Amino acid sequence: MKILIIGLSLLVGCSFSSNKPTSLALYDLGLKPVSEVQVAPVDVSIMMTEITAPVWLTSPTMQYRLAYHDPARTYHYAHSRWVTAPAKLLTRRIQDDLSQLTRKGVISSHEGLKSDYALHIELEEFTQVFDRPQSSRAMIRLRANLVARATRQLISQQKFSVEKTTPTADAAGAVATLIQLSDQLSLELMQWLTRQLGESVQR
Repeated sequence: MKILIIGLSLLVGCSFSSNKPTSLALYDLGLKPVSEVQVAPVDVSIMMTEITAPVWLTSPTMQYRLAYHDPARTYHYAHSRWVTAPAKLLTRRIQDDLSQLTRKGVISSHEGLKSDYALHIELEEFTQVFDRPQSSRAMIRLRANLVARATRQLISQQKFSVEKTTPTADAAGAVATLIQLSDQLSLELMQWLTRQLGESVQR
């Protein structure tokens, strides 16, 4: 009996030792390029809260969908992840551009300071979609609310959606494309805010 136990232990030990651990690839949105935001700064202050997201997008896992198989189901890569939840990465990205849009500054919600407006964003999609096994696209969808803080009035609400084919149908291809889409979406958001703030200030 002892010989049998020892033999099984050696067998299990060999099976574990032969399985080399796979390294985990961690990604963020990379170094931000020189801003493409070409708008005249508005003389207001804005509080930007942390971007919120549905539960399945609140972890660092890198999500994808198999549209050709089961489009209502989400999957995630086992060996590729974001360094933090996508909503947090996107919050920092957008705040960088927002700081160039306003002369009076961008305020975080935890600072407890007064501001003229509040920007609330809800992330709806930050995923890679496989239309076929060897073909994928990345997409980001969100909803933005601009609120006047003094009156708590909703000034405007807008949905944004951007997508683009990935250069490769894998995690690395998704990351490269989602970085591009994050910057594109931020630019579109700044253009929308410029129009809304300009009209609100003139009222």
